[in-house]
Amino acid sequence: MSSAPTTESFRNIYTHGFARVAACTMPVTQADPFANADAVGAIVRELHDEGVAVAVFSELGLTGYSLDDLFLQDVLLRDTEAAIDQLARATAGLRPVFAVGAPLRHGNRVYNCAVVLHDGEVLGIAPKSYLPNYREFYEKRWFAQGAGVVGETFRPTWPGAEALRDAPFGTDLMVHVDDVPGLVVHVEVCEDLWVPIAPSHEASLAGATVLLNLSASPITVARAEDRHLLARSASMRCTAAYLYAAASEGESSTDLSWDGQTMVYEMGELLGQSERFPAGPRRTTVDVDVDRLRQERMRQGSFDDNAVALGVSPRQYRELHVTLDPPAGDLGLLRPLDRYPFVPDDEERLALDCYEAYNIQVSGLEQRLRSMTSQTWAPKIVIGVSGGLDSTHALIVAVKAMDRLERPRTDVIGITMPGFATSDRTKTNAIALMETLGITWEELDIRPAATQMLEGMGHPFGEAAQAGTPVEEMDDGVFDVTFENVQAGLRTDYLFRIANQRGGLVLGTGDLSELALGWCTYGVGDQMSHYGVNAGVPKTLMQHLVRWVAGSGQLEESASQTLLSVLDTEISPELVPSKDGERPQSTQDKIGPYSLQDFTLYHVLRRGYRPSKIAFLAEHAWADAGRGEWPSSVPEAERVAYELATIRRWLLVFVQRFFDNQFKRSALPNGPKVVPGGTLSPRGDWRMPSDSEARRWLADVEDGVPHS
Repeated sequence: MSSAPTTESFRNIYTHGFARVAACTMPVTQADPFANADAVGAIVRELHDEGVAVAVFSELGLTGYSLDDLFLQDVLLRDTEAAIDQLARATAGLRPVFAVGAPLRHGNRVYNCAVVLHDGEVLGIAPKSYLPNYREFYEKRWFAQGAGVVGETFRPTWPGAEALRDAPFGTDLMVHVDDVPGLVVHVEVCEDLWVPIAPSHEASLAGATVLLNLSASPITVARAEDRHLLARSASMRCTAAYLYAAASEGESSTDLSWDGQTMVYEMGELLGQSERFPAGPRRTTVDVDVDRLRQERMRQGSFDDNAVALGVSPRQYRELHVTLDPPAGDLGLLRPLDRYPFVPDDEERLALDCYEAYNIQVSGLEQRLRSMTSQTWAPKIVIGVSGGLDSTHALIVAVKAMDRLERPRTDVIGITMPGFATSDRTKTNAIALMETLGITWEELDIRPAATQMLEGMGHPFGEAAQAGTPVEEMDDGVFDVTFENVQAGLRTDYLFRIANQRGGLVLGTGDLSELALGWCTYGVGDQMSHYGVNAGVPKTLMQHLVRWVAGSGQLEESASQTLLSVLDTEISPELVPSKDGERPQSTQDKIGPYSLQDFTLYHVLRRGYRPSKIAFLAEHAWADAGRGEWPSSVPEAERVAYELATIRRWLLVFVQRFFDNQFKRSALPNGPKVVPGGTLSPRGDWRMPSDSEARRWLADVEDGVPHS
């Protein structure tokens, strides 16, 4: 086994599959390519110091976009070639691959071009494929269309522009960054994004992951929203990052105005944007998750199928290869990162998610009941109600389903089954909720049956009970996993037999997080039911769902008050009794904070990330409680921080338990998928052999995550 990494390498974004990118705009000096080249060179030097790998500047930024017939003047075209040569020399030794806009004569025409440079060289020149010639645009007066120009090389018109000599010229160029795996860059210009089939879309099918758009785009009311829509859609449809940079100050205001908008999207998510109508240069610098793009394309087989169907192949593109030698050390992480990936920080979005999740569950249960109903029989719902979070939510889903089916709530049979560690609070909450909701309910004390079973097994608890020892005086050693599972098993056994007796189905209450960690008793236990209504809901979302139901008028006011009491109760299986003055049994003390474990679950299930990368992300999300956004419904007392050592400890627990407990998920009852982060159903998002081993995933933590 190799030694653990240094803190420096662990905290470096490039170690974990990120690439820093920038979309840049700046004041332009009209018709002075040398002045603009100097300004670009100064910015590229700053980008180098910031660890940026890829950058894009605005359309025709070396001359200005609004020059009209000056584009056909030899002075401008000559100086543009010379300025590019100057810019190449000025950026020798600098890391970023960057694209600048320039008018260049090629053959008999002038083209509106994106010139891609790196480390003192012109890597290639991509002409604008499609030219707008409507409303305020008049580009075909000066420029030739680049669509269809492939496989050519550039020859400077004037002597001295050696950096441009024999540069690849055409729309068939892609830059492969060999030492940042998966970073493949394609460039298009402004209008190229506004046509039905953008060049970037075909390039993404051929392997491009970071798409650059050099834009001028004069501003009119609402055009900025259109740009956002296009860039967001392109990034989503292409499973790519999309960098957009528009022209800013200095452009002519004879008939138009300019706002200098820059933004970066990744798979439909806005990673950052700059101030509009700025005074001076601005840029959006963010970290793109190249691993994520690669993972998504592997998972979505239709992405590659689309390329095959359209005849798009990497062989149609010329590959331009570079190495960047990414910077070492801690560069920070420049991108939004949710502490709760299953729970949006935005309150409006969270309310919508809760509405959808709740109704997904209700409609799923409705359909199951409807499918089982005949002219002579309608199944009742049998549910164990503990007064805890999960059973509370399952119960209110059941009640809502009955309401929508126009059936009496008394067809929901709630059974509260106190055991050796049931608290007065949870029992009181359970009874209050069942009475308020108007369901059929009863109490079934499992302690006599559990004691009889433990005695019959010869278990130490049974022996102590036979000897007349009170539970509170028993040695802690008798409260082992068998003692716990006897109670969990009896509860489920009773529920199934009651369902047999009364013509019902057993509604499961276990959630997605418990399934991931195996925190359920297999078979005759809470792992099993006729329908698992909560199986697609992670624990961190569950509390928000219950809070949303309480606050949105879904149920009676008296029921909502009980729901709030449930939310304030410690999460506990209540299977092991505690002595006076001791803290009750805590689930999170045993399997880790659900906030951390759900964070890991999301990135394992949805993203397929390495555990070491998950630890890197978790540290950025959780190391500082004062950094970033919190959902407002998270109480102040729960807004905690976790140091790397704690993250590492619980990550190891997650990995081991996730592998050890696959057999429970392989026999999972039916239940609806709820969150886009995924489900663990073997018929849905997750298929895994029950006898797989965690060894290599644990090694990734041991070898890849320092202790502090």
